[in-house]
Order: sequence, then C-alpha cells, then structure tokens
Amino acid sequence: MNDKRPLIILGAMDEEISAFLQEAHIENELKWMDFTFYSCQLAERNIVIAKCGVGKVLAAMVTQKMIDLYTPSAIIFTGIAGALSSQLDIGDILVAQDSIQHDIDAIFLNFKRGEIPYTPYRFIKCDQNLISAALSYKSDKHKVLKGRVLTGDQFIADKHSPEKHYLTEELMGDCVEMEGSSVGLVSTINQIPHIIIRTISDKADIEAKINFREFLKEASENSLKIVRHIIEKIR
Repeated sequence: MNDKRPLIILGAMDEEISAFLQEAHIENELKWMDFTFYSCQLAERNIVIAKCGVGKVLAAMVTQKMIDLYTPSAIIFTGIAGALSSQLDIGDILVAQDSIQHDIDAIFLNFKRGEIPYTPYRFIKCDQNLISAALSYKSDKHKVLKGRVLTGDQFIADKHSPEKHYLTEELMGDCVEMEGSSVGLVSTINQIPHIIIRTISDKADIEAKINFREFLKEASENSLKIVRHIIEKIR
C-alpha cells in the first residue's frame, strides 16, 4: 500500500486495545470529549488507536470524528464477539466479509431486515485487500475464518430461542456483537477501506456472561498479532 496516512485501530473497550497500547510507541495523545486518540508507531507504520465505547452510536460517532481528524488509509475494528456459527469455537478469529445491523427492523414498511430505509445500505462489505491479508494469518492455537458479522445494540445470550432464529436462518450470521457494522457504514459512506476482526469469546448463550470478561485480555493479544500481520502484508 505504501500509504503515509495513518491506519486507525478501534475497539469498544479498554481491554480490547490494551495489547496495542502496550506494544506501540505512543507519540501523541489527543483528548476529545471522553475519548483519547493515541498516535503511535506500530510495525513501522503510523497508527491511531482509540477506544470508541460500547454500542452503535458511540462507535459511529468516534469513527466519523477520527476520519475527520486523520483522513486514515483504512480502519480496523477489533475485539470480541459471540459465535452464532457452529464452526466457531472460543478463541477462534472471525474475519468479516461483510456486516449488517440485525436490529434494524422496518419489515412492516416492506424493507428487509437490516436494510436502512431509503438507502442502498444493508450488507456492508469489508475491503477485499484487508480481508485477503487477514486470512493469510495463521494462528498457532485457533482457526481463522471468514464470515458475516451481525451488529446490534443487544448483548445476545439466547441465540437458541425461537425469536432469535432470524440471526442465522434469515441473516446467515456467523457472530454477533455491538459496534462493527456501524463502523463499517461510516467507513463506507466516507469511502475509507475497513475490516472487522473479532475473537470469539462465547457462544451467545447462557454462558456468555461468564466467558465475556475472562477472555478480553487474550482477545486483545489475538487482535494485535493479526493486525501486525495485516500491516506487514499491506505495507
């Protein structure tokens, strides 16, 4: 890529970006509202790292602010997610081919589930070059798979309940989380390449609350390894 513009790395929580901040050489910190943007060097590349907060609104707001400030070459959103696919086990890495906001429901107005009314946006595609770079990463312990990320302002711990069957049967989701597709939508509208990379922390079932906190540190370390690999591939 040989692009001098910074690469943005976003996570929803402090724990999801902690390994990046420990590894990177921080050159500057910019405070904006309740958020801190860390300008760094990582793997000889200009990086800006930030925590955006939990949920679609905060994620979208921080993404747009960082695009306005830094004009990034690409955006990587990373962290943990709950598995919907039976092919994913705890610790596996899901590289998004696309994403959708599963809690947008205007079906009774004749829009498809996840379709943003009166726009062309439903499934938000990730950048193919970033996908290819991510999928070339080999983990010593876990699978790295491509799939679909479902985003919504809900923590899903009951994927097997009948009212949640649409997540897999209709939307064909592989994992579920709370920020990725909103970051993807903002990136897409601004014509910034993006990718979502999620480490599976739970199976979106009754054990989700137990596994969630236990897995944050390992997820951050997983993310750091695959992002370093991506940087090397797209340099």
